[in-house]
Amino acid sequence: MALARRAEAGRGSALDPYGLGMGEAEVLDGGNTSGEVVRVGDTVRKPWLATTARVVAFMETLRETGIDVPGTHGRDEQGRLVLDFVPGTMAIDIAPLGVDVVRRVGVLIRRIHDVSARLPVPSDWPAGLLPAPHADLICHNDLATWNLVIDGDRLVFIDWDGAAPSSRSWDVAYAAISFGHLFPESDVCASAARLAAFIDGYDADQALREQLPTLMADRARAMYELLRTSHEIGREPWSSMFLDFHGDHWRNTTHFIEQHRSDWSRAIAR
Repeated sequence: MALARRAEAGRGSALDPYGLGMGEAEVLDGGNTSGEVVRVGDTVRKPWLATTARVVAFMETLRETGIDVPGTHGRDEQGRLVLDFVPGTMAIDIAPLGVDVVRRVGVLIRRIHDVSARLPVPSDWPAGLLPAPHADLICHNDLATWNLVIDGDRLVFIDWDGAAPSSRSWDVAYAAISFGHLFPESDVCASAARLAAFIDGYDADQALREQLPTLMADRARAMYELLRTSHEIGREPWSSMFLDFHGDHWRNTTHFIEQHRSDWSRAIAR
Protein backbone atom coordinates (compact mmCIF):
# COMPACT_ATOMS: atom_id res chain seq x y z
CA MET A 1 0.00 0.00 0.00
CA ALA A 2 1.33 3.46 -0.89
CA LEU A 3 0.21 6.94 -0.03
CA ALA A 4 0.87 9.57 -2.66
CA ARG A 5 0.51 13.34 -3.16
CA ARG A 6 0.95 15.59 -6.18
CA ALA A 7 4.30 17.36 -5.97
CA GLU A 8 4.85 21.09 -6.26
CA ALA A 9 5.99 21.89 -9.79
CA GLY A 10 8.95 23.97 -10.88
CA ARG A 11 11.58 22.88 -8.36
CA GLY A 12 13.68 20.52 -10.50
CA SER A 13 17.44 20.13 -10.55
CA ALA A 14 20.00 17.78 -12.05
CA LEU A 15 19.79 15.54 -8.96
CA ASP A 16 16.05 16.00 -8.52
CA PRO A 17 14.72 16.43 -12.10
CA TYR A 18 11.05 16.34 -11.18
CA GLY A 19 11.36 18.85 -8.33
CA LEU A 20 9.95 16.28 -5.91
CA GLY A 21 12.09 16.98 -2.89
CA MET A 22 15.06 14.99 -1.63
CA GLY A 23 14.75 13.78 1.93
CA GLU A 24 15.35 10.85 4.22
CA ALA A 25 13.40 7.75 3.24
CA GLU A 26 10.51 6.80 5.54
CA VAL A 27 9.16 3.26 5.26
CA LEU A 28 5.36 3.33 4.93
CA ASP A 29 3.03 0.85 6.60
CA GLY A 30 0.89 -1.53 4.58
CA GLY A 31 1.79 -2.93 1.20
CA ASN A 32 1.38 -6.63 2.00
CA THR A 33 2.20 -7.69 -1.55
CA SER A 34 3.99 -4.72 -3.13
CA GLY A 35 7.39 -4.96 -1.45
CA GLU A 36 8.98 -2.13 0.50
CA VAL A 37 7.29 1.23 -0.02
CA VAL A 38 9.04 4.38 1.15
CA ARG A 39 8.27 8.06 1.28
CA VAL A 40 10.98 10.46 0.15
CA GLY A 41 9.97 14.11 0.54
CA ASP A 42 6.77 14.64 -1.42
CA THR A 43 7.02 11.31 -3.21
CA VAL A 44 6.52 7.60 -2.72
CA ARG A 45 8.98 5.05 -4.11
CA LYS A 46 8.02 1.43 -4.70
CA PRO A 47 9.32 -1.53 -6.74
CA TRP A 48 9.04 -1.34 -10.54
CA LEU A 49 7.26 -4.55 -11.58
CA ALA A 50 6.87 -6.29 -14.94
CA THR A 51 3.46 -4.64 -15.49
CA THR A 52 4.32 -1.22 -14.04
CA ALA A 53 4.75 0.54 -17.40
CA ARG A 54 1.23 -0.47 -18.40
CA VAL A 55 -0.17 0.42 -15.01
CA VAL A 56 1.40 3.87 -15.22
CA ALA A 57 -0.10 4.42 -18.69
CA PHE A 58 -3.51 3.40 -17.34
CA MET A 59 -3.21 5.78 -14.39
CA GLU A 60 -2.18 8.64 -16.66
CA THR A 61 -5.19 8.00 -18.88
CA LEU A 62 -7.46 8.23 -15.85
CA ARG A 63 -5.78 11.48 -14.78
CA GLU A 64 -6.26 12.96 -18.26
CA THR A 65 -10.01 12.42 -17.89
CA GLY A 66 -10.06 14.26 -14.56
CA ILE A 67 -10.00 11.28 -12.19
CA ASP A 68 -7.82 12.02 -9.18
CA VAL A 69 -5.10 9.38 -8.97
CA PRO A 70 -1.48 9.79 -7.80
CA GLY A 71 0.78 11.45 -10.36
CA THR A 72 3.61 9.28 -11.69
CA HIS A 73 7.19 10.38 -12.37
CA GLY A 74 9.04 7.50 -13.95
CA ARG A 75 11.89 5.74 -12.16
CA ASP A 76 14.35 7.01 -9.61
CA GLU A 77 18.07 6.29 -9.48
CA GLN A 78 17.35 2.91 -7.86
CA GLY A 79 14.89 1.93 -10.58
CA ARG A 80 11.84 2.36 -8.36
CA LEU A 81 8.52 3.81 -9.45
CA VAL A 82 8.11 7.41 -8.27
CA LEU A 83 4.61 8.57 -7.28
CA ASP A 84 3.17 11.68 -5.67
CA PHE A 85 2.44 11.40 -1.97
CA VAL A 86 -1.26 11.97 -1.18
CA PRO A 87 -1.95 13.40 2.28
CA GLY A 88 -5.04 12.44 4.18
CA THR A 89 -6.63 9.68 6.23
CA MET A 90 -6.80 6.07 5.14
CA ALA A 91 -10.48 5.13 4.88
CA ILE A 92 -9.86 1.88 6.74
CA ASP A 93 -8.86 3.91 9.81
CA ILE A 94 -12.31 5.51 9.99
CA ALA A 95 -14.41 2.63 8.63
CA PRO A 96 -17.24 1.93 8.49
CA LEU A 97 -17.76 5.05 6.39
CA GLY A 98 -20.92 7.13 6.38
CA VAL A 99 -23.47 6.43 3.67
CA ASP A 100 -22.85 9.77 1.94
CA VAL A 101 -19.15 9.01 1.57
CA VAL A 102 -19.88 5.47 0.43
CA ARG A 103 -22.24 6.81 -2.23
CA ARG A 104 -19.48 9.13 -3.50
CA VAL A 105 -17.11 6.17 -3.64
CA GLY A 106 -19.62 4.35 -5.82
CA VAL A 107 -19.76 7.34 -8.17
CA LEU A 108 -15.96 7.45 -8.36
CA ILE A 109 -15.61 3.75 -9.15
CA ARG A 110 -18.26 4.07 -11.88
CA ARG A 111 -16.22 6.88 -13.45
CA ILE A 112 -13.06 4.74 -13.33
CA HIS A 113 -14.83 1.79 -14.96
CA ASP A 114 -16.47 3.91 -17.65
CA VAL A 115 -13.11 5.36 -18.69
CA SER A 116 -11.50 1.91 -18.63
CA ALA A 117 -14.31 0.45 -20.75
CA ARG A 118 -13.21 2.73 -23.62
CA LEU A 119 -9.68 1.31 -23.61
CA PRO A 120 -8.39 -1.84 -25.33
CA VAL A 121 -7.53 -4.81 -23.15
CA PRO A 122 -4.10 -6.17 -24.20
CA SER A 123 -4.28 -9.93 -24.71
CA ASP A 124 -0.78 -10.38 -23.24
CA TRP A 125 -1.50 -8.48 -20.00
CA PRO A 126 -1.63 -11.19 -17.31
CA ALA A 127 -4.82 -11.43 -15.28
CA GLY A 128 -4.75 -10.42 -11.64
CA LEU A 129 -4.45 -12.73 -8.64
CA LEU A 130 -8.17 -13.51 -8.71
CA PRO A 131 -9.12 -13.63 -12.40
CA ALA A 132 -12.65 -12.65 -13.35
CA PRO A 133 -14.70 -15.23 -15.29
CA HIS A 134 -14.87 -12.86 -18.27
CA ALA A 135 -12.22 -10.12 -18.30
CA ASP A 136 -13.33 -7.20 -20.45
CA LEU A 137 -11.67 -4.08 -18.99
CA ILE A 138 -8.66 -3.02 -16.93
CA CYS A 139 -9.51 -2.81 -13.23
CA HIS A 140 -7.71 -1.73 -10.08
CA ASN A 141 -8.59 -5.12 -8.52
CA ASP A 142 -8.23 -3.91 -4.91
CA LEU A 143 -10.72 -1.06 -4.55
CA ALA A 144 -11.17 -1.11 -0.79
CA THR A 145 -10.98 1.07 2.29
CA TRP A 146 -7.33 0.10 2.77
CA ASN A 147 -6.52 1.71 -0.60
CA LEU A 148 -8.58 4.90 -0.35
CA VAL A 149 -7.20 8.19 0.98
CA ILE A 150 -9.73 10.76 2.22
CA ASP A 151 -8.73 14.41 2.58
CA GLY A 152 -11.82 16.55 3.12
CA ASP A 153 -13.93 16.10 -0.02
CA ARG A 154 -11.04 14.53 -1.88
CA LEU A 155 -11.16 10.76 -2.50
CA VAL A 156 -8.05 9.14 -4.02
CA PHE A 157 -7.47 5.47 -4.70
CA ILE A 158 -3.85 4.40 -4.33
CA ASP A 159 -1.87 1.16 -4.81
CA TRP A 160 -2.60 0.57 -8.49
CA ASP A 161 0.15 -2.06 -8.84
CA GLY A 162 -2.36 -4.90 -9.21
CA ALA A 163 -4.28 -3.29 -12.08
CA ALA A 164 -4.98 -5.93 -14.73
CA PRO A 165 -7.75 -7.25 -16.98
CA SER A 166 -10.87 -8.11 -15.01
CA SER A 167 -14.57 -7.29 -15.19
CA ARG A 168 -16.83 -4.54 -13.95
CA SER A 169 -18.96 -6.88 -11.84
CA TRP A 170 -15.97 -8.67 -10.21
CA ASP A 171 -14.37 -5.33 -9.28
CA VAL A 172 -17.67 -3.98 -7.97
CA ALA A 173 -18.31 -7.09 -5.87
CA TYR A 174 -15.01 -6.68 -4.03
CA ALA A 175 -15.49 -2.94 -3.49
CA ALA A 176 -19.06 -3.52 -2.29
CA ILE A 177 -17.82 -5.89 0.43
CA SER A 178 -15.30 -3.38 1.71
CA PHE A 179 -17.28 -0.15 1.48
CA GLY A 180 -20.51 -1.82 2.57
CA HIS A 181 -18.46 -3.15 5.50
CA LEU A 182 -19.93 -6.60 4.99
CA PHE A 183 -17.75 -8.16 7.63
CA PRO A 184 -18.53 -10.51 10.53
CA GLU A 185 -20.03 -8.87 13.62
CA SER A 186 -21.15 -5.85 11.58
CA ASP A 187 -24.69 -4.60 12.07
CA VAL A 188 -26.60 -6.11 9.15
CA CYS A 189 -29.01 -3.20 8.73
CA ALA A 190 -26.20 -0.64 8.73
CA SER A 191 -24.17 -2.74 6.26
CA ALA A 192 -27.20 -3.09 4.00
CA ALA A 193 -27.70 0.69 4.02
CA ARG A 194 -24.07 1.28 3.07
CA LEU A 195 -24.27 -1.36 0.36
CA ALA A 196 -27.37 0.30 -1.08
CA ALA A 197 -25.65 3.71 -1.04
CA PHE A 198 -22.61 2.27 -2.84
CA ILE A 199 -24.66 0.56 -5.54
CA ASP A 200 -26.89 3.61 -6.03
CA GLY A 201 -23.78 5.79 -6.37
CA TYR A 202 -22.42 3.36 -8.93
CA ASP A 203 -25.81 3.51 -10.71
CA ALA A 204 -25.80 -0.25 -11.14
CA ASP A 205 -28.21 -1.72 -13.65
CA GLN A 206 -30.79 -4.34 -12.77
CA ALA A 207 -28.64 -7.25 -13.91
CA LEU A 208 -25.76 -6.28 -11.63
CA ARG A 209 -28.10 -5.70 -8.69
CA GLU A 210 -29.52 -9.19 -9.10
CA GLN A 211 -26.10 -10.83 -9.47
CA LEU A 212 -24.27 -8.94 -6.74
CA PRO A 213 -25.21 -10.95 -3.61
CA THR A 214 -23.88 -14.12 -5.27
CA LEU A 215 -20.87 -12.33 -6.74
CA MET A 216 -19.89 -10.90 -3.35
CA ALA A 217 -19.93 -14.36 -1.78
CA ASP A 218 -17.96 -15.76 -4.71
CA ARG A 219 -15.40 -12.94 -4.47
CA ALA A 220 -14.91 -13.37 -0.72
CA ARG A 221 -14.56 -17.13 -1.17
CA ALA A 222 -12.01 -16.64 -3.96
CA MET A 223 -9.93 -14.47 -1.64
CA TYR A 224 -10.04 -17.13 1.05
CA GLU A 225 -9.07 -19.86 -1.43
CA LEU A 226 -6.12 -17.81 -2.70
CA LEU A 227 -4.81 -17.55 0.85
CA ARG A 228 -5.53 -21.18 1.73
CA THR A 229 -3.94 -22.71 -1.36
CA SER A 230 -0.97 -20.33 -1.09
CA HIS A 231 -0.41 -21.56 2.44
CA GLU A 232 -0.50 -25.17 1.25
CA ILE A 233 2.29 -24.57 -1.28
CA GLY A 234 4.19 -21.96 0.72
CA ARG A 235 3.65 -19.08 -1.72
CA GLU A 236 4.45 -15.81 0.00
CA PRO A 237 3.28 -13.36 1.14
CA TRP A 238 -0.17 -14.97 0.98
CA SER A 239 0.93 -18.04 2.93
CA SER A 240 1.85 -15.96 5.96
CA MET A 241 -1.22 -13.76 5.50
CA PHE A 242 -3.40 -16.87 5.71
CA LEU A 243 -2.14 -17.50 9.24
CA ASP A 244 -2.06 -13.83 10.25
CA PHE A 245 -5.77 -12.94 10.52
CA HIS A 246 -6.54 -12.82 6.78
CA GLY A 247 -7.49 -16.48 6.36
CA ASP A 248 -10.04 -16.46 9.17
CA HIS A 249 -11.25 -13.03 8.10
CA TRP A 250 -12.12 -14.02 4.54
CA ARG A 251 -13.60 -17.39 5.54
CA ASN A 252 -15.88 -15.71 8.09
CA THR A 253 -16.69 -12.89 5.67
CA THR A 254 -17.83 -15.44 3.10
CA HIS A 255 -20.14 -17.04 5.66
CA PHE A 256 -21.49 -13.66 6.78
CA ILE A 257 -22.32 -12.60 3.21
CA GLU A 258 -24.00 -15.93 2.43
CA GLN A 259 -25.96 -15.92 5.68
CA HIS A 260 -27.50 -12.52 4.93
CA ARG A 261 -27.87 -12.84 1.14
CA SER A 262 -31.57 -11.96 1.29
CA ASP A 263 -30.81 -8.77 3.24
CA TRP A 264 -28.39 -7.60 0.56
CA SER A 265 -30.86 -8.44 -2.20
CA ARG A 266 -33.64 -6.43 -0.57
CA ALA A 267 -31.33 -3.47 0.09
CA ILE A 268 -30.14 -3.06 -3.49
CA ALA A 269 -33.35 -3.93 -5.36
CA ARG A 270 -34.60 -1.07 -7.49
